[in-house]
Amino acid sequence: MHRRIVTIVACACTGWVCLWSWPTCAESRWFSGGDETRERHAVILLEEGDYFDTLLDAIGSARQDIVMSYFLFKTNGYPSNRPDRIVASLGTAVGRGVDVTVILERSVNGDSGVDRSNRSTAARLSRAGAKIRYDGRRRTNHSKVVVIDGRYVFVGSHNLTNSALKYNHELSVLIDSPLLAGEVLAYIGSLNHEVP
Repeated sequence: MHRRIVTIVACACTGWVCLWSWPTCAESRWFSGGDETRERHAVILLEEGDYFDTLLDAIGSARQDIVMSYFLFKTNGYPSNRPDRIVASLGTAVGRGVDVTVILERSVNGDSGVDRSNRSTAARLSRAGAKIRYDGRRRTNHSKVVVIDGRYVFVGSHNLTNSALKYNHELSVLIDSPLLAGEVLAYIGSLNHEVP
């Protein structure tokens, strides 16, 4: 797999965006005009298993906080299972003083396969020192997003299951943007969270 790095220069005031894509800058596109204050963003396309490796690296480098919101986080207690490796990495981050919060889906009846998997993982995460929240039962939380240190945003199709992280065709992006990270955190904060 190759990683394509895209840099986005965005003007928050007018919605002006320019994409530069490496290895070829010929793919640059302008979406709208404006010359106000600009913020530069790096975007990395994460295909298939690249997501897992990059997420583990980012968790390992986190210094302040990690906020995750997932529809499905399915562990099984085996150290070689990729979601279990993420739980272990989150526990190590907590040990370094990083504040870790994980928001998980919980259905109306609370007894689906997703609910059982998320509850099992929530217990492991709690033992590792993470704060656990569930979305409100009236609406499905289908998000798959991570914000690290108020700057790095992972978003895309990957649930945290061994299949998604190892076998499935999945596609996500990592975006380095404090502005976008703030917007994502505001959205996550606006969801109706329930403490287990």
